[in-house]
Amino acid sequence: MARVFDIIEWADDTGREIVRRFPEQGSGDFRIGSQVIVRESQAAVFFRDGKALDVFGPGRHTITTANIPLLVNLIGKAFSGETPFKAEVYFVSTREFLNMKWGTPEPITIRDAVLRMARLRAFGTYAMQVTDPQLFVTQIVGAQGLYRTADIERFLRSIVITKLTDLLGELGRSILDIPAMMEELAAGIAAKAAPDFAARGLALRSVYIESISPTEETAKAIDQAAAMGAIGDMDAYLKYKAALAMGDAARQEGAGGLAGAGVGLGAGAAMGITMAQMMAQAMQKPSAPAEPTSTAPAAPAAPKTPQTVEEIQALLDNLDAQLAAGSISEATYQKLYAKWEQKLKELQGG
Repeated sequence: MARVFDIIEWADDTGREIVRRFPEQGSGDFRIGSQVIVRESQAAVFFRDGKALDVFGPGRHTITTANIPLLVNLIGKAFSGETPFKAEVYFVSTREFLNMKWGTPEPITIRDAVLRMARLRAFGTYAMQVTDPQLFVTQIVGAQGLYRTADIERFLRSIVITKLTDLLGELGRSILDIPAMMEELAAGIAAKAAPDFAARGLALRSVYIESISPTEETAKAIDQAAAMGAIGDMDAYLKYKAALAMGDAARQEGAGGLAGAGVGLGAGAAMGITMAQMMAQAMQKPSAPAEPTSTAPAAPAAPKTPQTVEEIQALLDNLDAQLAAGSISEATYQKLYAKWEQKLKELQGG
């Protein structure tokens, strides 16, 4: 025989549960005259066959056909008032829930006014409160089939994230502008999500954005855009990159042998001087091009082997820098340094 409940109550020891079903499984057998104890910041909603029968506020209540008039049809006239009836009771917490978490499970892809496209992650908190327990139980439990707190929180998070995605899509601004718009974005999310919460018997009290950050790929694109902005002149940037590549090639060639390394390092030092001249010319205001005196292409200059005291000293400094950076081994450094140091002494007459 099914158990008949004479006293129905629920104490939330955690302070985090939004709703608790009584009993946890199946339908309960309740009796006319049973006691319903509802604590402060709670409401008890009797529910059966997809309908909320009545709501009890804080206090001690005795179940009668007067406070649940629909019970007359449920029990039937052929039974006495002592006959149990089947239903569920949902205890709903009506206190304000603070610090409820939300976050994007997957990055949001948006159009960006500067980067053309960006992918963002976002997270924050919101606060809400059940203002209409009967509507809440009807829409969340009856329509959605949710009564566990974790499931309800997941459903509410999806509303917040949907409104954030829609707002960012309508914004049409760059991710670089977002840090100055955090409060406006939070207010926009709250304004968009409030009607959806109200339609389910909830009041959305506040929304806070803790972070909106780019994914790793978008962060790299931002770094590149910042570097290009710092360079300013694309032509100068390309010449700079070409000079670096040629210098690297000279150093790699020099690593093949002692004489070859010397020539490569000397070419790298000479290339550094050439690079500086190219950058200086690129930063100057371009003048009118001189008319060509000959249509024949100029022959490329061969890498110059250090000959003067200054060039050899530059090469030795370059060796020190490569050793510090780990580009060459200690043994290679010692051999090359000894060779060019001896050459330097010869030129200095030492």
